[in-house]
Amino acid sequence: MNLNLLIENLTNPALLFFVLGIIAVYLKSDLEIPPNSSKFISLYLLFSIGFKGGQELSHEVFTSEIVWSMLFGIFISSTIPLYTFFILKRKLSVFDSGAIAAAYGSVSAVTFVTAVSFLESQQLTLHGHMVAIMALMESPAIIIGLVLISFFNKDKTTTIEKSTVIKHSLTNGSVLLILGSLVIGFLASEKQAQGIEPFTNDLFKGFLAIFLLDMGITSGRKLKSFFSFGWFPFLFAILIPLFNGCLFAVLSSLVTTDITNRFIFAVLAASASYIAVPAAMKITVPKANPGLFLPMALAVTFPINITIGLPLYFLVVQNF
Repeated sequence: MNLNLLIENLTNPALLFFVLGIIAVYLKSDLEIPPNSSKFISLYLLFSIGFKGGQELSHEVFTSEIVWSMLFGIFISSTIPLYTFFILKRKLSVFDSGAIAAAYGSVSAVTFVTAVSFLESQQLTLHGHMVAIMALMESPAIIIGLVLISFFNKDKTTTIEKSTVIKHSLTNGSVLLILGSLVIGFLASEKQAQGIEPFTNDLFKGFLAIFLLDMGITSGRKLKSFFSFGWFPFLFAILIPLFNGCLFAVLSSLVTTDITNRFIFAVLAASASYIAVPAAMKITVPKANPGLFLPMALAVTFPINITIGLPLYFLVVQNF
């Protein structure tokens, strides 16, 4: 691995703020980001990425490569839950296995945002259609995870309302905002976009740092109870994302030769949802334990991806 790239990523201020949040919890500090502020910042990050993606998309020519890339994104999101479910089912309940499989098949918008920041540090620009692909990848994994639970569930007292699942996965707030912002960014002229450029561009890294501080505080709190579940969930949350990221970094060469696009595919495949999937599971599968799948995605996989994962996936797409 390129040592300079790893050191550069590990000394990134946004990442260090994440570490500061974890340290604050273990020092029993009263440091916290007010919930309303945290929600506003997360909405801002999604809006900013969506809008900038729409602007980029307006300059792109719609090609067969973009169509294949969209289909490849849906393929990733549908495939990962299938094989991860059967790995998980060897040690965990059907409900927990389905919820975790859905989380790892779906995507993390915050990991995506951090990856965009990483690309900028490498003087590379995100292509707009990758924002649309990220949004498309939220729903298939949730639906596949719930179908697997329905099929393997022996407890007939627990049923899943299919229409509720599909509606929730398609109208999820984060998906709606990023897709809506993408469309608005696409429709806005360059002159109109310049009017809000200080808000969408200049403030982005500062808000990302504060948001990751909040994520660090949340992760630190979740980690405390997580280790009571034993070694299996912990190892899964480290190894599977790195495997997924490297596998799809290589396979992405089948649909695109662009290093930026391939890197984003790797990051999307490696990331795990801790917003959309937990919200969907809370409504539809109350027997799935959020004290298990939430810390796996947020407290283990997320920091692994933004420390080791990003430079690793970038290295893979450069060399394979």
